[in-house]
Amino acid sequence: MARIDPLPRDELAEFEPGFAMVEQMMGFVPNSMFTMPRVPGLLPAFQAMGAAIMTGNVISRELTQMVAQIASTAAGCRYCQAHTAHTGERAGVSAEKLADVWLFETSDLFDGAERAALRLAFKAASQPNAATDEDFAACAEFFDEAQISAIVATVSFFGFLNRWNDTMATDLEEQPTAFGDRVLADGGWEAGKHAR
Repeated sequence: MARIDPLPRDELAEFEPGFAMVEQMMGFVPNSMFTMPRVPGLLPAFQAMGAAIMTGNVISRELTQMVAQIASTAAGCRYCQAHTAHTGERAGVSAEKLADVWLFETSDLFDGAERAALRLAFKAASQPNAATDEDFAACAEFFDEAQISAIVATVSFFGFLNRWNDTMATDLEEQPTAFGDRVLADGGWEAGKHAR
């Protein structure tokens, strides 16, 4: 059960353009976006940052979602893990790849570029941060500096979301719950405290 009640959507009309964009990408508006307006200015800043990072303008939307899933899972946020996997499938990542994302080092489903990016994401999302110069060098074999920066921006963006949602115990919506139960269950996923 959520620790802070979300505000009703009909009271947040000024944020509808952002909600519509997120709804188009994810298929729903996350409950976290209904608690953020309690802090003046937070939701518009969050939406602007999300639009810059999550659109696939620097790295593909598919890779962005896998990086976000690895970072969220490493951080232990089941809410964001379910969201990133569900949205990853909507962005074109196969269900098999999403189910095997933790086997990225050895699975034939992942290429060298994805392995380097996901390794950096996992290490950067770990506490303490375990990213090394070698991880950056491995990424530099496949990505330019803007793309590496986009990978780190995705990890950092989800670092905020992981802390927000895990601390708030944000209720997980039906779509990502069903997706997690269907696709991620074999990998140990469970909704936990975020389930309704």
